[in-house]
Amino acid sequence: MNNNFPPKPATILVAMSGGVDSAVAAALLRDQGHDCIGVTMRLVPERQDKSPFEPCCGLEATQDARRVCDKLGIPHEVLHAVARFDREIIANFIEEYAAGRTPNPCVRCNRMIKFGALYQRADELGAGFIAMGHYARIERRGSRLALRRAAHRPKDQSYVLAPLVQSQLRRALFPLGEMSKEEVRARARDLDLAMAAKSDSQEICFVPGRDYGGYIEGRTGPAAPGPIVSVRGEVLGRHKGLIHHTPGQRRGLDISAERPYYVVRLDHQNNAVIVGHHEDTFCGAFSTGPISWGGMPRQRAPFRCHVQLRSRHEAAPATVTPELSAGTAPARQGATVVFEAPERAVAPGQWAVFYDDRGCVLGSAIVRNFTLVEETAALA
Repeated sequence: MNNNFPPKPATILVAMSGGVDSAVAAALLRDQGHDCIGVTMRLVPERQDKSPFEPCCGLEATQDARRVCDKLGIPHEVLHAVARFDREIIANFIEEYAAGRTPNPCVRCNRMIKFGALYQRADELGAGFIAMGHYARIERRGSRLALRRAAHRPKDQSYVLAPLVQSQLRRALFPLGEMSKEEVRARARDLDLAMAAKSDSQEICFVPGRDYGGYIEGRTGPAAPGPIVSVRGEVLGRHKGLIHHTPGQRRGLDISAERPYYVVRLDHQNNAVIVGHHEDTFCGAFSTGPISWGGMPRQRAPFRCHVQLRSRHEAAPATVTPELSAGTAPARQGATVVFEAPERAVAPGQWAVFYDDRGCVLGSAIVRNFTLVEETAALA
């Protein structure tokens, strides 16, 4: 497998985050004889409160990336996209949460910013390819390219890259796809790169402390409180706003009970958080928005696959039935997904990624609505 590497020498824009992964990706491509250009995206404005939170696209990261490029002997530049990021990623994140959904801004950013704005800059620089320090692979399936899980499964990032379309995949390079994290760190030490031991970023780059609700309220004002209601209709308490909750959540409900309660769903129409016990949280099926087809071309017949719902979710066997509604345009075609065994914590707004047995991305789509196990049984 060549992981889509081009013949050398090729001009490659390398997205430099200031971390060890992108540094080693640039070094590998340089050592293969390619002409690399390091580009660091500035996506969020600098904080003025000297917070210890340092986003992966902030000033410190930019300085680290520049030092790496100087050491590797490749040019480096900064691409400012703060306004575009705010407009296309942050605004959507806030809108989705306010509507009771659970979006993944990293997936949207990869598709619209990192493989959007960066592609435009690559064209301006005459670069035919864009390289990332993500752990993923690309392989050819007939006339199509398929994103495939990384060889080192614990670091696999194919989920957050899944909606990339064919035109994006044709120019994408993932040099770390066959490597483990320890191999990457060892290569960084061999190159005497200062960030060889730098820790990975675990945050959404614009939300410090994973306090999504607090961040949104800082932008929009306090959320409206409302009732916490059991699946059986009992009012159990009050919540401080739907934006503070997501399906599957246990902490933060402040309900005294012999058995723990979990968020089952968010009732946006009635501004209510619906809760239940563990056995009430299982989902049997869900519907999706439009499918972004990956290694598989558009389908009309049902197909079996493994469906992953979150970055750390273990993909579960399921059957996907594409919509065949009259008048549905191919670009708007959604699907119904039925699990072989029920899954917990399915949330509207999540990305559902469809994998085959070899870990290739067949397609992906946003979860729109779901049915709990009891509801699924009633429909059978």
